[in-house]
Amino acid sequence: MPDIRRMRFPLDVILVCIRWYAAYPLSYRHLEEMMEERGIEVDHSSINRWAIRFLPLLEKVFRKHKRPVGRSWRMDETYIKVKGVWKYLYRAVDKQGQTVDFLLSAKRDKEAARQFFDKAMQHNDDPETVTLDKSVANKAAMDDINADRDIPIQVRQVKYLNNIVEQDHRAVKRITRPMLGFKAFQSAKSVIAGIELMHMIRKGQLINGCGKASFADQFYALAK
Repeated sequence: MPDIRRMRFPLDVILVCIRWYAAYPLSYRHLEEMMEERGIEVDHSSINRWAIRFLPLLEKVFRKHKRPVGRSWRMDETYIKVKGVWKYLYRAVDKQGQTVDFLLSAKRDKEAARQFFDKAMQHNDDPETVTLDKSVANKAAMDDINADRDIPIQVRQVKYLNNIVEQDHRAVKRITRPMLGFKAFQSAKSVIAGIELMHMIRKGQLINGCGKASFADQFYALAK
């Protein structure tokens, strides 16, 4: 993470701020006050810039050390407000609840669903089964994918089987709620990458040699 090491503030200060922001339901102003209590004067706008700049980089490093997921996926989308307008966060977990992948999209249609599946399959083994709700667009995206395959992926549209991913959305929404909506789409994508990163670390999805390292230490190790 050479960009972090060139910053004016010490690396550990930057990492603590962005980890807290991605891990807990806090605003940037909350973090400014918390750091001031610890004798560190940092403006909330600086923390905002750090989060947008560095959280996606850390999530990218994490992907190189992410545990493989199962091949039975549950896929669904939830809502994230950006500039007062609802956008769509596509997410999938395997049947054990491990995060497969995520994608924030401005639209909710077949093309957006196809983009999500393409990303998820690029970074993970192809699934044997994908469970969806009754979304026509998501089913159409999977039909397109299967049309190009010799062995099709089994698609199930059984709502109750998707409870596991719907419950998993709550962990992300709990963190974004105090943020009171994002001001820009790109900043929303960056911060959500960090929130999903911390969520996956908590689930034990990071392969590392640290034994029983804390969630915080696992996060900080990504910057080494």
